[in-house]
Amino acid sequence: MRIVQATLEHLDLLTPLFIKYREFYGELPFPDSSRKFLETRLKRKESVIYLALADDEDKALGYCQLFPSYSSLSLKRVWILNDIFVAEDARRMLVADRLLQTAKQMAKSTNAVRMRVASSVNFETAHKTYESIGFREDTEFKNFVLPLTDD
Repeated sequence: MRIVQATLEHLDLLTPLFIKYREFYGELPFPDSSRKFLETRLKRKESVIYLALADDEDKALGYCQLFPSYSSLSLKRVWILNDIFVAEDARRMLVADRLLQTAKQMAKSTNAVRMRVASSVNFETAHKTYESIGFREDTEFKNFVLPLTDD
């Protein structure tokens, strides 16, 4: 397996995984809008996307997408791990681990103070994977969400 930073040339490989990620969380696929969303993020350099590819072919195994943010308290960059998804036939192959290690290295190389991730409260497999990479549950701050749509 190889991990590459996604570019516009990877959209055809990346979009189906992104659609499956959205469907996993109960969203409709919207293939055209999904592709456009990814294309816009890449064109504007608004996110960093890592793609796990099979060694012997251009088959996408998984991806993760990180968005930059900043910490006013530490005066440093923070990376938000917004998406991570592994194709069903690639699970148990340590794809998520490799993606997370790559993201962690990138965050360190940009002098970030931390990476943040949110996960469904019942997704124990993801929690264990995050913890194995070094993530710790935040016990200092509680997160709140303000929905801005009627959905």
